[in-house]
Amino acid sequence: MAFELGPALLFCPADRPERFEKALARADAVILDLEDAVAPADKEAARHNLRSAAVDPQRVIVRVNAPGTSDFASDLAMLAETGFRTVMVAKAEDPSALDVFDDRFSLVALCETARGIAAADRLAEHPGVVALMWGAEDLVASLGGTSSRDASGRYRDVVRYARSRVLVEAGARGKTAIDAVHIDIDDAEGLRREAADAVASGFGATACIHPGQVQIIRDAYLPDEETASWAHAVLAAAEGERGVFRFRGQMVDEPVLRHARSVIMRAGR
Repeated sequence: MAFELGPALLFCPADRPERFEKALARADAVILDLEDAVAPADKEAARHNLRSAAVDPQRVIVRVNAPGTSDFASDLAMLAETGFRTVMVAKAEDPSALDVFDDRFSLVALCETARGIAAADRLAEHPGVVALMWGAEDLVASLGGTSSRDASGRYRDVVRYARSRVLVEAGARGKTAIDAVHIDIDDAEGLRREAADAVASGFGATACIHPGQVQIIRDAYLPDEETASWAHAVLAAAEGERGVFRFRGQMVDEPVLRHARSVIMRAGR
């Protein structure tokens, strides 16, 4: 199993079926949300919407409620009646709770509590998990905090730690890491900065909550022409070399070549 849904993942409340097709038309994939975006009184109607949704299941991730809740059990029953097979598990903390999914399902473990961040290594090792995502606001709430960002708008140290841990634990096991949403919809520059950092750091995708954020994320993940040209040139040069070599004044070894391959992969999306 692999996570190959593209860089811009757009959340859409599952109780708003009139938005499903529009969201899919804008984003690389859509996260149909049964959890935080849906009020408790509307969750059963949201599940009904997914049962009857006429959308491509290959481009949909369904976010289910946290394991151990009655809504989680209801979400599982609904999934059995649909073709949706990529599932984001909210507030994932215990890898054994994921064993209820058989091998038909690809799982995104959402690490958004202190327990979830602490268990990121074990969640990443679960055979059904293809990706890890992290979340800032629930994490800070689980710690008793009040804000994920400081006065400058940058993430606090504990949040940066959580982001880094999820990225490293996913990468160490060959799984995709998905960066968290930028909740300030009007802060295009902040999103652009964070998406660019996500790409440079090794995230494979970024989630978002508004269609207007999609293109900013796509642009960040798409290498510019100069970078793509460099990647093709250095890989071509490597074909006639053995081991470390010099290229345009730079020492090139295997890590540099892996970077170049990553650039070309993103350029081909």
